[in-house]
Amino acid sequence: MKMIQLKPELFLMGGPVSCIGNDEIQCIRLALAETPKRRARINVHQNSTDTLHEMFIAIERGSYIRPHMHLNKIESFHLVDGEVSVIIFNQLGDISQVVELSSSDVSKSFFYRLSAPFFHTLIIRSEILIMHEVTNGPFNENETIYAEFAPSADNVFDAELYMAKLELRASQHQEQVY
Repeated sequence: MKMIQLKPELFLMGGPVSCIGNDEIQCIRLALAETPKRRARINVHQNSTDTLHEMFIAIERGSYIRPHMHLNKIESFHLVDGEVSVIIFNQLGDISQVVELSSSDVSKSFFYRLSAPFFHTLIIRSEILIMHEVTNGPFNENETIYAEFAPSADNVFDAELYMAKLELRASQHQEQVY
C-alpha cells in the first residue's frame, strides 16, 4: 500500500489494497508547488486500462481546466476539502448550469455526478480543492473533446482572460436562477 511518485504531479497507490489518509493528501497539496498546471493527483487505479478509475486530485485556485466533454464516460466527484463551481455548458458555450459544491458549507452539496456528454469546467473557489474523482475506464484520450469556444491551455493569457469572464458569467447566471 505504498504510494509511488511517477511525475511531479502524479502519484500511484501500489497494490490491490489502497488507503488514502491525511499524509497522502498533504503530499499532493505540497506537490502543487512543483506542477506547472497547479494540479496533482493520486491514482488509485493501477493503469489507464482499468475499468474503474479513482483519483484524489488537488487543484489550486486559478488552475485552468479547458471546458471539455467525455464521450462514453460517467464522472463523479466527492469533495474532501474546499469549494468549487462546476460550470455546465451547452454546445455553443452558454452556461446551462452552475453547480456549487463545498466540503464545509452545509447549504451546498459535496457530491456531483455527470452522466451525459456536456461540456464542463471548474472554477476553484478555495485556495486548494481536494476531490475524489471516479470515472469508468479505460482511458482513451480521443474520447475527451475540448470546447472550441474556449482557448487552449497553451495560450495562458487567453485562458486567464476567459476564466475571468467566465467567473463573471457564472455569478450572473446564479443571480438569474435565484
